[in-house]
Amino acid sequence: MEKLKGNYIGIPRHLKYLNDKKIVYVRHPISDVPTLSTSDYDYYEEGTYQCYHLFRSEAKITTYKSLKWHLLVLWYLNPDMYKDEFVKLAKTIAEYTNGFISFELPESLLLKIINSIYALDLESPPKNKSRKIIFKQSCGLNLGQKMKIVGKLIGRSSRIDEEIIYQCMLDINDMNERITINKLALSLKCTPRTIHRNMGYELKKEKELLNKNL
Repeated sequence: MEKLKGNYIGIPRHLKYLNDKKIVYVRHPISDVPTLSTSDYDYYEEGTYQCYHLFRSEAKITTYKSLKWHLLVLWYLNPDMYKDEFVKLAKTIAEYTNGFISFELPESLLLKIINSIYALDLESPPKNKSRKIIFKQSCGLNLGQKMKIVGKLIGRSSRIDEEIIYQCMLDINDMNERITINKLALSLKCTPRTIHRNMGYELKKEKELLNKNL
């Protein structure tokens, strides 16, 4: 895998291809029932793994593992797609000039990834992060309003965990603001020490990546 220089960050993501082809890359929970549903958000007290929202942030795909996961989710969300269509989609995602990934990938390796995905059982959902709060695209809330809601709902469980921190990180990133420990702590009404204690290595890496791609 050949990492590209920093200029790849500014390459806009070619979502028009996905939209023109009517490829599904966002799906909200289909059978999990929210504990609370409003016009602005759905809240799942126990969390839901059924929410897939690819390319939500500006962060690029940086590893083989992440690329494979994204392609697997696309394959899962579009069960009626023929293999030749999936191959074209995978090649579009894997071409760094289309703004999805941050490295150059040999075609032979991409075909190996495609074949391994094609052999998987589509009935098994791809591994996914749990989400407790899903804001609706039409909600029109700003970051402060979202964080107020997050803080209020977190108070119900009185527990800060990686799921909640990740949710907060995505909402801050969606507003094109830099993610900081102090900002997370302020939003979640806890101490910076609590944020540090509950952020694992992968979440810290994701924070750096989201900030890098602002």
